[in-house]
Amino acid sequence: MAKLKDIADRVGVSISTVSRVMKNDANRSVSDETRKKIWETAEQLGYRTLRPAKKKKAEAKTAYRIGCVVAIPQNKYNNPYFSVILEGIEKELAASGMRLEFVYSIEKETDTEQLQALVKEHQIDGMLVVERIDPEAYRWIKANVRSVVGVDIADREVPVVSYDREAAAKEAVNHLIAQGHRHIAYIGGSEYKDDFRAEKRFLGYQSALKEAGLPIDDEWVINVKWDVALSYELTKQAFANNAQRPTAIFAASDMMAIAAMRAATERELKIPDDIAFFGVDNIEISEFTSPPLSTIHVPKLEMGMFAVKLLIDYLENHYEIAVKMVIPYRCLLRHSTSSKLIHVTP
Repeated sequence: MAKLKDIADRVGVSISTVSRVMKNDANRSVSDETRKKIWETAEQLGYRTLRPAKKKKAEAKTAYRIGCVVAIPQNKYNNPYFSVILEGIEKELAASGMRLEFVYSIEKETDTEQLQALVKEHQIDGMLVVERIDPEAYRWIKANVRSVVGVDIADREVPVVSYDREAAAKEAVNHLIAQGHRHIAYIGGSEYKDDFRAEKRFLGYQSALKEAGLPIDDEWVINVKWDVALSYELTKQAFANNAQRPTAIFAASDMMAIAAMRAATERELKIPDDIAFFGVDNIEISEFTSPPLSTIHVPKLEMGMFAVKLLIDYLENHYEIAVKMVIPYRCLLRHSTSSKLIHVTP
């Protein structure tokens, strides 16, 4: 059997150097070339030892089949809110070597059957549900898809990525109150088919007024059902039908706010001198309205990206409990809200 001396003589190094290499001792420097010669010689001479294992190549990530269901029924990719969430989803999937198998919306009862067919056809491993959808379809997804992650939904049984809608609305309305506004209108819609006044952004609006000791004028709480045209028409009607108008309007989305701003300017009201506006979402166009719209920046791109990260983690069994991830929002003050306190009569 070969000895360390035999290897040392063959390579032309000291016995101690051979010993250090055989023991994988990294405390003293030995060149890679010398290490290689020592190991090759040891193998040629039949010297038995434990050679360090070669590092395995990083295993490729498993490619999962991912589907997505979105609450909004039409023009998912053109909607300035949902399109950015979808951009984040697709960006993160691409970074992981995957893609969305489909994006689907449920508009009528038969759509649930079509969704079921898509899930089976594409052999979906994971599903992203963006905002609240038809309850029956949602129950089927949870029962038949391996992992489900929600974006801005309320469900303790599945992981969810969201922002705090109620706190965001409350901060916006508190800003208006701090400016001296005492008559603040609300424009928004309901979550799926729930009570209009149960939606979290309305609850934030209501909470801010209540804490300030201010009343809610029911004539100026307008359910526009998230419809841009209705936001314009119903705000226009409210101006025409009510002698008393608000000094500020908080809208639960930028799209609703922008439509209502048009109704105000058509009555020759100056923004923000006569009436202030505050929206939610920070869609791209909000910065270019006249005047630019104060808004809550909703982290849409990040919510989409983190939803994918979370879904992959659950598909790989990293967690057993349903995690809720809340992404911070930001309050962006622009010219649609006045920087000066308005006069308030005691």
